[in-house]
Amino acid sequence: MLFEKRKNREICLSKRSTGMPQPDNFQIVETPLCTNGNSDVLIRNRWFRVSISTRLMMSEEAETVEGIPFPPIAIGDTLADAAIGQVISAPTNSYLKPGDYVFHPYGWREFAMVKQENCIFLGTHIHHPAAYLGHGWTAYAALSKGIQVHSGDVVFISSGAGAIGSMAAQIARKMGAKYIIGSTGSLNKVEWMKQTLKYDQVIIRGEGTISEQLHRYAPDGIDIFVDIVGGEQLAAAVSHTREGARLVLLGALSAELADKESTKFAPVEIDSFSLIVKGVTMRGYSADNNPEMFSEWIARLDEPEWAEITFSSTLFKGLESAPLALQAACSGKARGVVIVEI
Repeated sequence: MLFEKRKNREICLSKRSTGMPQPDNFQIVETPLCTNGNSDVLIRNRWFRVSISTRLMMSEEAETVEGIPFPPIAIGDTLADAAIGQVISAPTNSYLKPGDYVFHPYGWREFAMVKQENCIFLGTHIHHPAAYLGHGWTAYAALSKGIQVHSGDVVFISSGAGAIGSMAAQIARKMGAKYIIGSTGSLNKVEWMKQTLKYDQVIIRGEGTISEQLHRYAPDGIDIFVDIVGGEQLAAAVSHTREGARLVLLGALSAELADKESTKFAPVEIDSFSLIVKGVTMRGYSADNNPEMFSEWIARLDEPEWAEITFSSTLFKGLESAPLALQAACSGKARGVVIVEI
């Protein structure tokens, strides 16, 4: 099947980054858009996610770090991330029709040619884009499959205003958590986190040690820790666990956003003896291990008791804004998931 040729604009990596990505690390290129594939779906992208992990994938260190958790981006490669688009054309007898919204992994471009099996049908109308591009399903899977929330739990969430943390707080509350603490590096986010995301207290990085602040807000300890940062915050959480506490580790921003270079190494010293005597569970988890949770998460959003969830996002408009969107994501200035609308 040969689609009509179209011009497609894509953002490619022009040179590797050292430290924070800069606009000159990227280049917008025009390419013809055509295929002979019989299973390709032509999609006009509407929104795509910009993830902090892109910094590590495009860095000079990406080629030299063995076992990197994300595939390195080669110079000249088109960047990619989760996207929502509308179907323009689909194979004969496909369940997809023009105008359908689909979720797929090829953002950072205006049009995408996607194998039908890599498309997730979202419907003819959708919720807020952040419901899909955000990490609500990651947080939902982590709190359902990675660990379990019990009624009355005291919860601590690192990077509480970020793409995962902003959803984890609300989901934990829905699942029965009684008291929720989040951390942030920005004073400007504190009231927003309390008013919009419903955190009970917020720990501010740099305003005293994490351990001191955690003890102040949870003097009797915590039952759950959702970790996106690692480092000092993980050590503090371990030292403040109660008997039977559950820790789920989803990220290590202390390594990915290190000042000098992005790396996969996030060393931390923790009190392993306290884990043993308290019967604490600590688990590294990826929602990719339970892909079925994406559909379950979306189904949840149609339930009345989940309808008031806030989808926090920082929106950039236009393909050209993607490099600036990545800077915002990596600087910690963004609230919730960072999305580019095109």
